[in-house]
Amino acid sequence: MNQLGELAEAVTRQLVGSGETVAVAESSTGGLISASLLAVPGASAYYRGGSVIYTLEARRELLGITREDVLGLEPLTEAMVARFAQLARRQLDATWAIAELGVAGPTRARYGHPPGISVLAVDGPRPRTLAVDTGSDDREGNMWRFTRAALDLLLQALNDSG
Repeated sequence: MNQLGELAEAVTRQLVGSGETVAVAESSTGGLISASLLAVPGASAYYRGGSVIYTLEARRELLGITREDVLGLEPLTEAMVARFAQLARRQLDATWAIAELGVAGPTRARYGHPPGISVLAVDGPRPRTLAVDTGSDDREGNMWRFTRAALDLLLQALNDSG
């Protein structure tokens, strides 16, 4: 199994071992975070669901985001993605949620952010956030790098004893 598969297996072992669940809300990774988790047999024991929140409409419909939920938050920031993770966890009644927002490339985001930027958040018992900057405009490469960073961040939160 590839390294991403090994990472997803490590996440799976932690979730299954603790009887905990996870929800996913992802944008520029286009479903790769969910696909990585679902590729491991037994995902139904811990995977509550996921959404590709690539558009404002998807965010509103799938996460139930309102204007008030993001009032005062700057686009593509750790604070904003943390709010998305909170909403995803609540929406699917999961122990944990991982959220990702980014610009895979090759062009800039509508807010002017360059390609290769992603912000990640884990919400749950030990929340955390991370900003990633690959410095690359390689769309597919960035999608995979953002996915790896998201799984790494989730595994760190799961392994943190408090």
